[in-house]
Amino acid sequence: MPDPAVSRFAGALALGGAVLVGVLTALQARVNGQLGVRFEDGFVAAAVSFSSGLVLVVAVCLLLPAGRAGLRRLGAAVRAHAVPWWMFAGGAAGAFSVATQGLTVGIIGVALYTVGSVAGGTVAGLVLDRVGYAPGGVMAVTVPRLIGGALAVGAVALALTGPALRGIPWWMPVLPFFVGAGIAWQQATNGRLRQRIDSALVATLVNFAGGTLLLLVVAGVHVALSGPPAPAPTEVWVYVGGALGVAYIFLSAAIVQRTGVLLLGLGVVVGQLVSSLLIDLVWPAPGTPGTAEGAFMIALALASVAVATARPRRRRRR
Repeated sequence: MPDPAVSRFAGALALGGAVLVGVLTALQARVNGQLGVRFEDGFVAAAVSFSSGLVLVVAVCLLLPAGRAGLRRLGAAVRAHAVPWWMFAGGAAGAFSVATQGLTVGIIGVALYTVGSVAGGTVAGLVLDRVGYAPGGVMAVTVPRLIGGALAVGAVALALTGPALRGIPWWMPVLPFFVGAGIAWQQATNGRLRQRIDSALVATLVNFAGGTLLLLVVAGVHVALSGPPAPAPTEVWVYVGGALGVAYIFLSAAIVQRTGVLLLGLGVVVGQLVSSLLIDLVWPAPGTPGTAEGAFMIALALASVAVATARPRRRRRR
């Protein structure tokens, strides 16, 4: 039997990885949002960001022996029809996420984008875990997990009813809700693909390949209909969104089997909210919430993770 102490440590380490995913997600959102502002076209910005991530992950896969072995296993699985088509569709959710960042974050800020996506991710995470879509199989939706999810939704409600939304188009805070639901599904899908081919790196490659193809088509259609974007910015840092995406998608695929979709999503929420508040303080956008409001949202999110991960104490038998 596995050592309980080792199991608890592994669980805590996986949850810490989920928080790191949230930090990277918030950083990517702000960078991609600024790239969308510079291009004056969120679709083109998303295509550029995803394409750069694809180039990076292809290079890593070809350079590392584990990556090349994963590619061979993927090829063998495809030829044997051992991988269903929907396992290759995770990139669509990633493409939607990056496109939404380019369209909204430069206006509503990272915090409002984050709390908008939290609700969708929380609801979708509960459903996906309950039906057993995550690679870990069916996970019970216990009372603590429901309370934790409710607290996360409360943090979202606080932001969505705040004064920061005045003058902001209604669809901007709505789109992140669907992003959150899509990311929860993407994390579970990438985790299942990783389990099938035994390679988180190649699962990340599949995600970026599909998302890049989709975004190039969408950006091409948008440019044809609306005209070319603004000249490409010269600052290097606005192009690092793809690298950040590679990092957090790879990490998510690696740890979702340990955490489940809901706990992964709740850990991501904590990382996103803490880092997004700091980012918005240093680099505010027109829709940035107040400091006190943001701090209270963080407290609710932290409480949601604490409640959802708490284990009931066993009573000692006399």
